Amino acid sequence: MKMAAVSPARKAAFQILMSVERGQSHSDDLLRGKQVNALSAADRNLATTLVLGVLRWQIQLDEQIKTLLKKPGARVDTEVLIALRMGAFQLLHLDRIPTRAAIDESVELAKQAGHRFASGMVNAVLRKVSAAPRADIAETSAAELAHAQAHPQWLVERWVQNYGLQDACAICRHGQTQPELTVRIAAPEVEAELIEAGVHLKPAALLATARAVVAGDVTATPAFLQGRVRIQNEGSQLVAEIAAFAGSERGRPTNILDACAAPGGKTLILIERNPQAHVVACEASEPRLAQLQKRLANFSDRVECRVADATKLADTASFDLALADVPCSGTGTFGRNPEIRHRLHADDLPRQADRQRAILSAALRAARPQSRIVYATCSLEPEENEHVVASVLAENSRAQQISVVPIIDGMAASGVLTQDGAKRLRNCISPEGTLRLLPGAFGTDGFFIALLEIND
Repeated sequence: MKMAAVSPARKAAFQILMSVERGQSHSDDLLRGKQVNALSAADRNLATTLVLGVLRWQIQLDEQIKTLLKKPGARVDTEVLIALRMGAFQLLHLDRIPTRAAIDESVELAKQAGHRFASGMVNAVLRKVSAAPRADIAETSAAELAHAQAHPQWLVERWVQNYGLQDACAICRHGQTQPELTVRIAAPEVEAELIEAGVHLKPAALLATARAVVAGDVTATPAFLQGRVRIQNEGSQLVAEIAAFAGSERGRPTNILDACAAPGGKTLILIERNPQAHVVACEASEPRLAQLQKRLANFSDRVECRVADATKLADTASFDLALADVPCSGTGTFGRNPEIRHRLHADDLPRQADRQRAILSAALRAARPQSRIVYATCSLEPEENEHVVASVLAENSRAQQISVVPIIDGMAASGVLTQDGAKRLRNCISPEGTLRLLPGAFGTDGFFIALLEIND
């Protein structure tokens, strides 16, 4: 008997979700891969919506699916569970998908994955999902918020404790939405070119050089293909802009360290803002280093790409500016990387912090007297942020923490930041002078930024 057809978008989404479930790759990498790029624009959009939507709502979807099984505690094969998640997500969260398509194609996905025996169960469960009324869930406690917004309760409890219920709600809701696509415009004529190509833009929240894409496929434009416009989260751009400006306050830096450089977006900004400088870009992974070298190929005369473990930098007092944008838990990026919430555990945070302390300590050793070091993460967790900085400074008398307030003021005066953006950022600066962007506050990922200075 010939199997019924499954749309290319659902087939691609199913395969990506299987790879993510098995820990083989990240959704962001797979959604930019050949399989998705080969789809039509409409199918690319649907595949992306299905993958990210299922990952964002997976905790809640699994809870509902479990209650509708004949034996709620029964083990469900991974392929069947993903087919159920995809069908339930479409029924509960996508208004324009016909019920029949959501159910029938989920049944076929289970069959084509080798689970024909489970097709009746998939059909029955999804019909129950379709018939069930959608209940409003209160969000007046950490437990209710975690359930309503499909986040791990242990993380939500931390956010409520650290930031209060209102901000925790905003963090969770941002984690359930598709982040704005922001681009960095090389020149005014590039923006005009994009608009002429049918890409609709609006000013981003903070940076004068950033634009949010309202409509249109920017990746299909010559400007994007030629590297004259880059996709980069505005928060990520801000980290590099702060580093570049902090370095220039002490005179133009001539030797810059980017300790954890891949994928290279921040490195490019450091290069653009410091045309006179030599930049050393470090990356521990050889495959990621190869990608970094390819991205920075036009600046090979000014950039040295090194395979280097950032915790073991051999340089001593060599750099007058260093950026340590360290690997972290990524809890500020759940909207963009929703699968992190399913992999992260509380005991991962101390391990991350150990590595982060080692990287920051190495960056301090590599910095010259009177130089500056920017420490940054896309984490919301104090263990990876304030605690790391305090711990490293307690063991290093050469360095001190300084406030980012003068940097924000200077960036506003020079036109790097919009005046409104600078005003709003000042409200995000701690008494110690660090800057924290919470997800949802500006439409950006969450970031923590601290500025350190080496004494004479």
